Amino acid sequence: MADDSVPLPFPNLKVPQWHYQLTHIERLQMAPYLHHVESDNADLIAKLEEKNKTTLDELEAKLRDAEENQGESEISELLRSKAMYFCRIGDREKSIPALETALEKTAGLGARIDLVLAMVRVGLFFSDNQLITSNITRAEDLIDSGGDWDRRNRLKVYRALHHLSVRNYKEAAELLIDSLSTFTATELMEYEEFVALAVLAAGVGCDRKGINSEVTGCIPSIPHLATMTDSLYKSNYSQFFLSLAEVEQQYLLPNPILAPHARYYVREMRIRAYTQLLESYRSLTLERMCRSFGVSEAFMDRDLSRFIASGRLACTIDKVSGVITTNKLSAQNKTAVYEQVLKQGDLLLNDIQKLHRVVG
Repeated sequence: MADDSVPLPFPNLKVPQWHYQLTHIERLQMAPYLHHVESDNADLIAKLEEKNKTTLDELEAKLRDAEENQGESEISELLRSKAMYFCRIGDREKSIPALETALEKTAGLGARIDLVLAMVRVGLFFSDNQLITSNITRAEDLIDSGGDWDRRNRLKVYRALHHLSVRNYKEAAELLIDSLSTFTATELMEYEEFVALAVLAAGVGCDRKGINSEVTGCIPSIPHLATMTDSLYKSNYSQFFLSLAEVEQQYLLPNPILAPHARYYVREMRIRAYTQLLESYRSLTLERMCRSFGVSEAFMDRDLSRFIASGRLACTIDKVSGVITTNKLSAQNKTAVYEQVLKQGDLLLNDIQKLHRVVG
């Protein structure tokens, strides 16, 4: 029997969103994309295919006229328009050859970079990692040969999206944070989405201080993310767990790039929170830790045990006494200490060399 105290999700508020998305697909005439996702809406596909044919016939007629009566710049422009139409309708098979043909006939460096970036977008759209990486390299080479600052900054966002798609959160965070004041890549996303991605990447890719400093100016537009990072920074772990669940539903699962890694992201953020609390104590009771996070002892014991076994948490659980004992110098901490010693050694060596020059 259903629990009368729990409201049923009717009408389902996701339905208008699905209808909006379908309407958007229709407006963009995306018949090839509907074939790609194996849609069974045959009537809509037939309707859009007719529109595709009409538009492409018009473009071909203009292209023939340009080849017979106009110059190279007009031909190049029409080839770019044709290629971008294939991109617009989600035609994976025809868009890349059309973009390559346009690239061969385009002289201007800026326009050439834009065509290569369009290939990266096709790769991102269809999750084609090889297409993404090969064309990011091409774009970098073109930009290094004399590309402008705007396209150089745009490319940072493209590279960041690729890093997010393969779980390189540190590299993604660095690129996104570096682009906060120069973002113009609205062909990829709106600025609010870009800020959300920057904060998400920083969650796993930056340290505790870095997370909070980057989210400070973005709080009004990303409340769940702001709460997640702020609660972690302020060690409000029960609120952190609640907001992390909201972030998973609101930001990770609806995003095609982030959704495949949602479980990984949530796991890494839990490990970050556990580590942060455990580093403050030599030992603490399991009951105390459960109270801090607002979860049951069974959940906490199971979660910690898994991370301890995999070497991600430096602690042990005494189930008899219910006490968690931390191993202060874990492998991760040893590495940090070693790097700090090296850094201090380099500074000391530099000071000695400066003193030697002065004395000499």
